[in-house]
Formats: sequence, structure tokens, C-alpha cells
Amino acid sequence: MGYVVMPRHRSVDRILAAAYLATGCWGCGGLPGSVVPSGAVPATAEAAAAWMAETHNAQAVLHRFKWKFREGTGGSAGGPGSARITPGDSLRFDAAGPLGTGRGSAFVIGETAQWAEPEEEVRKLVPNYPLLWAMLGVARMPDPPGEVTRFEDGRLVAWRFVSGSDTVEYARIFGVEPRLIADVRQAGKRVGRVETIFKADGGLKSSRLDVPSVPARLDITYVSTRTATGFAPETWVRPTP
Repeated sequence: MGYVVMPRHRSVDRILAAAYLATGCWGCGGLPGSVVPSGAVPATAEAAAAWMAETHNAQAVLHRFKWKFREGTGGSAGGPGSARITPGDSLRFDAAGPLGTGRGSAFVIGETAQWAEPEEEVRKLVPNYPLLWAMLGVARMPDPPGEVTRFEDGRLVAWRFVSGSDTVEYARIFGVEPRLIADVRQAGKRVGRVETIFKADGGLKSSRLDVPSVPARLDITYVSTRTATGFAPETWVRPTP
């Protein structure tokens, strides 16, 4: 079904996971350091692309979820949402608050929004589209990939892509509840960090995005996932404001 299916290693070093991959610092003045442990070695973009291909959906898929957004000021919102993904790089994201308020939708191809409605609400929820893909369990290659390094020790696999002052990092940690971690920095400043948790069968369980600049946190709990033969053409049409 195209999900990330990861080996189950019950002896995962949880101390290591907490040190490098934890995202529990929302509202406490920052996030932890690099996703990639020391000891990473040079790698090729082709090898990274092959690894990332394992995270992509082989069929069209519809995810339904519940979301909750919190800001450092104490404001919060939440409600139902959905994500429609076609094989390749097309994504339709929808989120609605209580009684339909706080609605936001976006049509994304790769790392670029074709439209977002209303744009300010979507940007507030998800300031970076590679991070949105990571929340859906998909790792995407930065363009350009820049300098590529890789780390693997049997408990996790991690990748770092550095292009000038921009850095994108991914890590996949094995265990009873496998995880995909993504961290994006632009101009040396962290945009956000994602931690996505999978079920034992590889399906999506939950995801969390932390944005330190606000600070803000978006939590997603997946309700259901189903494959589809495709989506109606109007799925990709900008909704009427």
C-alpha cells in the first residue's frame, strides 16, 4: 500500500531516541539539536532518493485525521481534516475547525503550493511543505540536494542535506512504533521539526510539528487511511472563499 514498513527492533535505545529525535520542547525556548548523530559519512543523492522512494505511496491514498493547533500565546484550535495523495507528488490538504471555522486547504505539487485558501491560515498551520509531507510519512529530496551525508547504526538511519545555509534532515528510527523525523532550517534558522509515528503495520498513527519561532505546535491523530483508484478533477480546484 506504499506505507513505510520498518523492521521491529524491540531493543531500541530510547535514550538515544530522546537525545537526538525528541520533539517535546514546544514552549520551552527551542528544540533539540541535529537529527543526525555524529559520525555521518558522505553519501550520494541517488542513494538518498532510493531510501526516500520507500516512503512514497504506490497508490492514491486518502488519510482522515483529527488535528489540534496551539500557539505560545495560549490560543488553540482543532477539528477534522484530510489529505489526498496521488502517486508521485500531488497532495490536497484540508483542515476545518469547530462548526467549519478556521478552514484551510492547499493543493501542493512537490514542495510548491499551487494554491492555498486562505493562504494565511494554511501558512500558520504548516509553514513549510516538506514538513507537511513528513507529517504524512513522506520524505522528499531537497532541490538542490546539496552536500549529502548519512548515518546508520542498526537502530536508526539518518540523512542530512546541506545547501548553503539551508539544511534538511531526516531520520527513521526502528522499534515497536517506528518513527520518521524531519527537520528543516532555512538561512540557518530552524523552520520546524516533525515527528511522525507509525503503527506496527506501517500505517500512520500520529504526527507532531513544532515551530520554534512562534512557538507553535500542530498535532495530528490519524483516524483512517484508505487507498483509492483516483480523485475527482475538482479535488485540485481552488475552493471558493
